[in-house]
Amino acid sequence: MNETGTNNTDKKPARKVPRKVTKDRLRNIALYHLERYATSAQNLRRVLERRAFKAAMHHETDMAEAKSWVAEVVEALVRSGAVDDTRYAEGKAITMVRRGQSPAKVRAYLAAKGVSREIINAAIAAAETEFGDAEILAARAFALRRHFGPFRRTEINDDIRKKELAALGRAGFCYDVARKVIDAGDESELDF
Repeated sequence: MNETGTNNTDKKPARKVPRKVTKDRLRNIALYHLERYATSAQNLRRVLERRAFKAAMHHETDMAEAKSWVAEVVEALVRSGAVDDTRYAEGKAITMVRRGQSPAKVRAYLAAKGVSREIINAAIAAAETEFGDAEILAARAFALRRHFGPFRRTEINDDIRKKELAALGRAGFCYDVARKVIDAGDESELDF
C-alpha cells in the first residue's frame, strides 16, 4: 500500500499507442502473422483491417486508403503463394479430423475463416481420401479423448449412453455415427 491507501498493483498499464499504418507496415504485419499462423486470405484481410482501424483511431489515417493497402498486400501474398486457401483448408481439415472434430465443425470453422464453399468441400474430400471415412475417424478420436463407447471406463447404462450420444451430437456428428461409436463392443469395430 502507498500513502494514499491504494495498492500500486491495482493500476492497469497504459495502452500502447499503435504505430501509424503504412503499406510497408501492413506488409510487415502480414508477413509476421504468416510466420506464426496459417491463415486464409479473407482472415488475413480481417487481421490487417483490424490493425489498420486501431491505428486509425489514434492517427489521422484515411481508412479507404488503408483498406486499399490491405487489399494490395493480401493480393500480392496470394499471387506469391504465401497465402493459399486450398492448402490452408486441406491442412486444417486433416488436423481437425485427426483431433476428433466432426466434418460439420470443420466446415463451420473454415467458413468462419472466409474460405469458399468449393475449397471447403475439396478439403473435406482430401481428408476423406487420407482417412477413408473422416467422420468415423473423428468420432473415434473424440470418443477416445472423452472415454466414450469402447474406451469407456465404467459400465454402461441408459443414462450414460444418452449423455454420450448427446455429446457426440453437440460435437457435430450425425446420429448414425454417434450410435455406431457408442455401441461398439471394442475399438477394433471402429478401425478401418
